[in-house]
Parts: sequence; structure tokens; C-alpha cells
Amino acid sequence: MSEIHTELLSLENVHAYYGPFHALRGNTLTVQKGEIVSLLGGNASGKSTTMKAILGLVKVKAGRVRFAGRDITQAPTSQRVRAGIASVPEARRVFPQMTVDENLLAGAFTRNDKAGIAEDLERMRDHFPRLAERRRQEAGTLSGGEQQMLAFARALMSRPQLICMDEPTMGLSPKLVDQVLDEIVRINTELGVAVLFVEQQAELALSIASRGYVLATGEIVLSGSAQDLLDDPQIQDVYLGKGNLAAAVA
Repeated sequence: MSEIHTELLSLENVHAYYGPFHALRGNTLTVQKGEIVSLLGGNASGKSTTMKAILGLVKVKAGRVRFAGRDITQAPTSQRVRAGIASVPEARRVFPQMTVDENLLAGAFTRNDKAGIAEDLERMRDHFPRLAERRRQEAGTLSGGEQQMLAFARALMSRPQLICMDEPTMGLSPKLVDQVLDEIVRINTELGVAVLFVEQQAELALSIASRGYVLATGEIVLSGSAQDLLDDPQIQDVYLGKGNLAAAVA
């Protein structure tokens, strides 16, 4: 990409624990404005814990988290949302008994600008026409793909600079996976929102990301451009085995 990026998010030598278990071991990563970055790794590798540390859902015991030039290491989650970080949780987690519109309004819970919220509600309906058609329908009755679009739209209602997505393709058919990946790119390119997303299917993740980080047992063991991670046979053989990136991190 020819666009010049500036740093939006950084983790600097971050450590985190679950009780005595050392879940993150001195990890450092960055996300630039307007960038898509993937976090790759197997189960219990530290991907989701990294996301939770960014969102303030797991306490950082050592190191620092910075966002838009500010130290947010000790900031509560609500303050991070107000600063411009939104999330799309694993398995979508829409509110099933609330309507589509009610779910969208829930995404603006940190805001009090009623006119701006109404404007963004219309913007989400324009951006996701299927949700507009189902605006009064209970979210639990939507298809899996529609629920994922709703989760994206709900996150966008906070007007974020960065969306953290945890396994956005989980449980979806191959056709819907392609639609979700296309929508991530669309959110990034059309709305200018940076994306950091957790994914076990490495080849899928790297097909839309500009860079990636590979985690194993709580440590970042590899990082680089998406193309390097996909194409460099030496990197794949040394770090990931059998020259098969997808198999190694699945």
C-alpha cells in the first residue's frame, strides 16, 4: 500500500496472567491507522488473551498498552471504547431477544449525542441493507451470517478507529466466510477503520491482512508481512513445520 500509516495501537512488552498461569509473555505488537493485522495461533496460544488485554478485560501485569498516543494500560473498558476501540466478540454474541435496531443502539452505549447516533443508525442501514430489511426482527432469528454483520454494525456504532475481532469466521459456511472477509475489507477501506483480528485459519486471515503475528504458548514467535508469512518457505519450515502455515496454527 502506498498510504503512509501512523501508529494507532501498540503493546510494549506486555505480560498477563490467569492466576499463576503466565498467559502473555512480553509481547510487543503494533497496528497502524487504516491497517488490517491478524493474530494467528492455535488453541491456548494467547490470541484471545491479547485481545482481552487490549480491551481491558484482562489486567496487564507488566508492560504498556498505548492507543492513539495515550497510555491506556490501566484504563477501564468503557474508557477504551470512548477512545475509539470497539470489539466483535467470538461467536458474535448479539442480544438474541432484542431487535436489530436495539442491538445497534446498544453499540452506542458510551455516547450521548442523540443526533449523531440517529445519523449512524441510518448509516449502518445503508451500509448493511439486509439489516435494514430486518430492523424490527429479533436478532436471535437471524442467520449466522446476518448475525455477524449485525455484530460488525454494532461495533461501528461507537465510531471506532480500531475494531478488535475474535474469530469472525467461526462456525460459518465457506460461502459466508468469504462474505465476512469481504466485509472486513470493506469496513477497512470504505470506513477507514483499522482491524485487528484473531483467526486460526491462517491462509484466510493473511489473504486480507497487511501483516500478521504468530503466537505460541503466550509468546509472539513470528511476525511479518502477510506475504512473507504465506510465501517464505524457510519461515514456514523453521517456525511452522512442513511448509504448511495453515496446518501449524489450526
